[in-house]
Amino acid sequence: MSVLTSHQLLDGKRASDAIRREIAAKALEVKAARGRPPHLAAVLVGSDGASQTYVESKVKACDGVGFRSTLIRLPETISEEELLSRVKQLNKDKELDGFIVQLPLPSHIDADRITLAIDPAKDVDGFHPVNVGNMVLGLPGFLPATPSGICELLRHYSIATVGKHCVVVGRSNIVGTPMSILMGRNAYPGNCTVTLAHSRTVDLPAITRQADILIVAIGKPGFITADMVKEGAVVVDVGIHRIPDATRKSGFRLMGDVQFDAVAPKCSAITPVPGGVGPMTITSLLLNTLKACLL
Repeated sequence: MSVLTSHQLLDGKRASDAIRREIAAKALEVKAARGRPPHLAAVLVGSDGASQTYVESKVKACDGVGFRSTLIRLPETISEEELLSRVKQLNKDKELDGFIVQLPLPSHIDADRITLAIDPAKDVDGFHPVNVGNMVLGLPGFLPATPSGICELLRHYSIATVGKHCVVVGRSNIVGTPMSILMGRNAYPGNCTVTLAHSRTVDLPAITRQADILIVAIGKPGFITADMVKEGAVVVDVGIHRIPDATRKSGFRLMGDVQFDAVAPKCSAITPVPGGVGPMTITSLLLNTLKACLL
């Protein structure tokens, strides 16, 4: 456990490295016992730059903990039926513990139909309705990677959650809604009083100022300003955006949904962007794959 100090950075890279060392040790045990390590496959449809980066980072993370990884590249022109056929093949592959179909998919493919076709026992992204339902009921299953990663980060830094008011900004099915469920569960992290706010919330700053724990996943760069955060709050920034910046060699800089420089001095703890939630998301995917292997 890391000791939390005033204005502590919730360093996702540091927490992730610690958890991945434990995963790597377990992967060695699995390989010795079963003759093969945990195996994760990622399906990438098309050549979207961001998706390609995400998938490649997941493959690299697998290699780093001793997992086997398979990257399946499919053309953007693939039909929905052809993709469904590939998903069914992966469902039946006994050498494969879990797989993900990287989103977003091309517009001619119904992403919900693809998600529903994935075997819940191999759905390490945690998006299948069976796994979502298990999460709501507190039953065993795979949790969505980003919300689960945030919980692991809060646990790593021993952030107090019991009885706290947690405000989640953003209600997506991938982050905001499952995050609100996890923070309200009778568990740690959890046992919060949870408010799920969004773009239609009236007087949003008045709501966010009540938050002991503020989790922001609204997808708008610099959306949360200092006047929207109360003194001593814990702030988790899920957003990551490329902002043009002529002073940088790359021509851009990365920022989150929170105005970090202005907000950080008011916080007891805050995630950086990059290096906060991102590494924990991939680590959660590894944890889900390990769990799938052990089923």
